[in-house]
Amino acid sequence: MSAPKIGFVSLGCPKALVDSEHILSRLRSEGYAISPDYQGSDMIVVNTCGFIDSAVEESLEAIGEALNENGKVIVTGCLGARGDMVKEAHPAVLAVTGPHALEEVMQAVHHYLPKPHDPFVDLVPPQGIRLTPKHYAYLKISEGCNHRCTFCIIPSLRGDLVSRPIGEVMQEAEALVKAGVKELLVISQDTSAYGVDIKYRTGFFEGRPVKTRMTELARELGSLGVWVRLHYVYPYPHVDEVIPLMAEGKILPYLDVPLQHASSRILRLMKRPGNSENNLERIRAWRKIRPDIAIRSTFIAGFPGETEAEFEELLDFLKEAELDRVGCFPYSPVEGAAANSLPDPVPEEVKIERVERLMAAQSAISEKKLQSKIGRTLQVLVESVDEEGAVGRSMFDAPEIDGLVHISDASDLKAGEFATVRIDDSDEHDLWGETA
Repeated sequence: MSAPKIGFVSLGCPKALVDSEHILSRLRSEGYAISPDYQGSDMIVVNTCGFIDSAVEESLEAIGEALNENGKVIVTGCLGARGDMVKEAHPAVLAVTGPHALEEVMQAVHHYLPKPHDPFVDLVPPQGIRLTPKHYAYLKISEGCNHRCTFCIIPSLRGDLVSRPIGEVMQEAEALVKAGVKELLVISQDTSAYGVDIKYRTGFFEGRPVKTRMTELARELGSLGVWVRLHYVYPYPHVDEVIPLMAEGKILPYLDVPLQHASSRILRLMKRPGNSENNLERIRAWRKIRPDIAIRSTFIAGFPGETEAEFEELLDFLKEAELDRVGCFPYSPVEGAAANSLPDPVPEEVKIERVERLMAAQSAISEKKLQSKIGRTLQVLVESVDEEGAVGRSMFDAPEIDGLVHISDASDLKAGEFATVRIDDSDEHDLWGETA
């Protein structure tokens, strides 16, 4: 008998992507085949996103498409935490589970598509099934979040912070490196809070005691000999401890810090930790230790009650901080978010205008920062190669969200390998160069 085939649709952020990888790994380990299309599948699993309204709409459309094309659909992920909404829109779905619900998904699969009988071979490699290219992988270190930001419903969808045991995280990282991964991207809802929920309990890796804390984790990952990139790092004081590891070359000189705003009043309305003055001082201190550290952040424009003066304060912060990469989004009300009840909503056209002004200001900053790299020689991780050349990323750029390095002479380059590139041109987003 041929193995039952399951199609998979994965939406949302890298945290959801890791959930998808775990489900796919479990499916393959039990002998299920993974199908690339609807028609060749006996069932479809849709891992949804439910963070903002546009993501909810995309997820509902994906569920509807899977039902129309196949008819047998299991729904999981963040939108699955709002099961009534899913069932109301698509009553024909077989089952609905919330995020990081591996066992519940497998129970539903077993019920509607019984697993093959006693597979004789291990169908899953040690690193599991991955949806990323072979040369990089996301490493999720915790689930949930203890913050209660007023614009966010993640805690109600994914729960409070639950840190993974550090030994388990390191074993996964080691298996990935042995499988050929060149870059580990550390992710969670709040990476700098890793271990808070278990009071930084000491775990063990290779027989050695290791504290469950971001600094110790970064140091251990840095010993594996691959690029290590930290994402979603709140600017707590103890984050200062990882900057020397960047100066020593143990981990990449890169921090993804979701600052969201610069006005103290708006930050309080958002219930965000920290304030802009401390953040500026902290960024200056980081740059004294590792001058070329790349800092990425995201901001919200048009939060309820935001005045023109407070938006100008955000622009002033941006010019002072000179961040390397910035994303900005107009405030979008999310069903169930506390910010929806705040007074003085900002008109939609004003939100859009402020986003455009902020991104224009950031483009000038980014262009200047990238120009400073002309003449430098950078190590580049090659993403793809074709007849026109190669495209890769430097240590200052994360996949899919940051800039690229375009390499003109690519005859000896291969995707997934490192190249040494001399930079000779730039714009506000990307770099150009030749192999050195």
